[in-house]
Amino acid sequence: MKFVDEATITVQAGKGGNGCLSFRREKFIPKGGPDGGDGGDGGSIFVEADESLNTLIDYRFTRRYDAQNGQGGASRNCTGAKGEDLVLKVPVGTTVVDVDTNEVLADLTHVGQREKIAQGGWHGLGNTRFKSSVNRTPRQTTKGSEGELRNLRLELKVLADVGLLGLPNAGKSTLIRSISAAKPKVADYPFTTLVPNLGVVRTEAHRSFVVADIPGIIEGAAEGAGLGIRFLKHLARNRVLLHLVDMAPWDETTPAEAAVTAVRELKKFSATLAQQPRWLVLNKLDMLPEDEQDAACQAVIDALEWEGPVYRVSALNKTGLTPLVHDLQEYLDRRAEAIAEEPELLEEERRTRALIDEEARENLRRLRAEMRARREAEDDLDDDDFDDDDYDVEVEYVR
Repeated sequence: MKFVDEATITVQAGKGGNGCLSFRREKFIPKGGPDGGDGGDGGSIFVEADESLNTLIDYRFTRRYDAQNGQGGASRNCTGAKGEDLVLKVPVGTTVVDVDTNEVLADLTHVGQREKIAQGGWHGLGNTRFKSSVNRTPRQTTKGSEGELRNLRLELKVLADVGLLGLPNAGKSTLIRSISAAKPKVADYPFTTLVPNLGVVRTEAHRSFVVADIPGIIEGAAEGAGLGIRFLKHLARNRVLLHLVDMAPWDETTPAEAAVTAVRELKKFSATLAQQPRWLVLNKLDMLPEDEQDAACQAVIDALEWEGPVYRVSALNKTGLTPLVHDLQEYLDRRAEAIAEEPELLEEERRTRALIDEEARENLRRLRAEMRARREAEDDLDDDDFDDDDYDVEVEYVR
């Protein structure tokens, strides 16, 4: 099964049924009067978050969805049947955006959440509605209105408390394997991770948090190098980012240069995201001689002008991970308690995430436009190829 985190679809809500023009005709009642019924409302279209789904691949193959039209009214004051609503099931973490207006119609963040994205048309009125003392035989009716037609973009962002940021081979997948039950692929070559991986970290019986590992970014990612910046959007919902730095890089890049590159690409993607809480994790220290470790770590801290939390770990040997996991749990618990005491903090968090999403969309639109322009100049690839995710892995929660 492919992992697809974005799809564009068209939805058409149902048309309302027309009102009926009819007069009562029965034996011995020659002037029974109007009896035309109203039409039925058109069906609306909803999206619903389903925990059994973790990809938008179905919406890559079926691009148009139509709700049922309402039936017309009938004689004897019979009202037409209402059109059946259409419910589109999507993964939790899906955002629905109107392509034409850039309006966010729905942001599905919990299981079972249902939001209307297209209003069905209203019913037409039968001629019975127009009778009065001065209009005994009305011949007026109204037609049902059209349902809403929308072009939508579905954007899936994995839901996690902690996000891992870093260049390829920084050890993100090894870290998530060491602190959770998730088992993403680990290898000694760049871009082993092709899609986001999620792991649930359990600190106690009833205390846990979710960590998201995304594909690494490289220098020039904002211009389309490597896997580009498209996966950075999965960090938009995290409450804290862990910036992993490989202290024993496989190429000639120094750890300080690698750390600066990751931050620079993050800022190009979203300046607001770059300002969110971020902790520095210096990984693979076991591969450095002890007498060189302090100087190497200080070089990274100086290059970043870092003043936040710093953790020295070896994800492979699982050294230094216990304090990191404990501090993350404490930080997230304090944040949850603060939001419970001051609900306005949650609204502020939502506004921040909305701003990050908008900045991300703008940069992704720019990147797509630039890549399409290059392809048109080369005339060797189709425009739609950029959006296809030709991978065969799904995001899975492993508990």
